[in-house]
Amino acid sequence: MPFSFSAPPLHPRYWIYWLAAGILWGLSCLPLRWQYALGCGIGDLLHALGKHRRRIARVNVDLCFPELSATARTQMVRAHFRSLGLALFETALSWWGSDRRVKKLARIEGLEHLKRATAQGKGALLVSAHFTQLELVGRLLTLFHPIAAMYRPNENPVIEYLFIRNRHRIAARAIRQDDVKGLLRSLKNNLPVWYAQDQSTGDTNRVIIPFFGEPAATNTSAHRIARISGAPVLFFFGIRESYDRYRLVIRPPLTDFPSDDAAADTARINRLIEEAVRIAPEQYLWTHRRFKNRPDIPDPYQG
Repeated sequence: MPFSFSAPPLHPRYWIYWLAAGILWGLSCLPLRWQYALGCGIGDLLHALGKHRRRIARVNVDLCFPELSATARTQMVRAHFRSLGLALFETALSWWGSDRRVKKLARIEGLEHLKRATAQGKGALLVSAHFTQLELVGRLLTLFHPIAAMYRPNENPVIEYLFIRNRHRIAARAIRQDDVKGLLRSLKNNLPVWYAQDQSTGDTNRVIIPFFGEPAATNTSAHRIARISGAPVLFFFGIRESYDRYRLVIRPPLTDFPSDDAAADTARINRLIEEAVRIAPEQYLWTHRRFKNRPDIPDPYQG
């Protein structure tokens, strides 16, 4: 059954967001070198003006990389904000770039693992993490293999409309993060499901396990879904290597997964995320409060 879109939000209070989207669409047509330079400049501006998010990023980097010098951590935070600026253009390119233009950016490793996994007929769970270039990496993957993409609803109706419309257009299917039946249905139809599970939501189905050695509330969704569906679980991520080159990596299916221990399975995935983050740490989403919601542990973002 085809997806039915609701009408776009056209109330005058949303016109400023439509104007911003139109400007972003126009900028996505610029040469990639220009987009890269503009994105870095916007990132520097966000770093200078975004005191609150800058502090969150610094707390996260301090907790996860205590072995680095204070200068190195400061440089990582600054580089992260540049990556955030680039994410604006990467999102626009993922939505409005042609297949011909976008596919030239990708170099993929491990596609054979996904093809072998889906040969079992139970789909596959492509577990990822929240890197700044997540949206473009997902678009690039769809050019090599059909996937269903999970998404989190956005409070801004214009952003929500654009995200849903473009994910439905690009992916074989877009699934709300709370639509478990839709997820299981896609797996039953042998369609791989791509999602990021490194941000904890709600008070249920999460455990406190280490992330870079620091206790972190973490979803156990991969463990639970794999037990219900029998789908193989593969770790997937993408790295920005230059202004016009992205490396996509699909790891082999996890062996002996799921086990009877949700915490141990989730810790395995956290370690895979850590390995990917260390390749390009500035590209991970450090402005998210990754270490909140930890009972009996002081909130590091307070003060």
